[in-house]
Amino acid sequence: QVQLVESGGGSVQAGGSLRLSCATSGYSFTRSCMGWFRQAPGKEREGVAVIDRNGSTRYADSVKGRFTISKDNAKNTLYLQMNSLKPEDTAMYYCAADPSCRTYGATTIFKFRTSNYNSWGQGTQVTVSS
Repeated sequence: QVQLVESGGGSVQAGGSLRLSCATSGYSFTRSCMGWFRQAPGKEREGVAVIDRNGSTRYADSVKGRFTISKDNAKNTLYLQMNSLKPEDTAMYYCAADPSCRTYGATTIFKFRTSNYNSWGQGTQVTVSS
């Protein structure tokens, strides 16, 4: 059974940093493609950052240069380092898995489609105050 458990969310002031973690189990983490998504109240869920099984990454324009996605295959854990946080980053953040890595080598738009990810965590709240 695939399980994704996020942690690391919280409340910070603008300009601060947070590091999200996503502990995974129940599938081959090393062969999968993974992503971080977020959803603010009243808005659709959107892609933030994705990482292929070979470590190739893509980012939403709104977070480029501020966020870094990474993974530790030995720990089956995905990370999202968030720096220079802004109030508009406030959202519930979700970890998502594409175990078959169907998005491998695809365009960024395709990689950010939520329908390509069949396993999701419960989310962790990030709140940034001005």
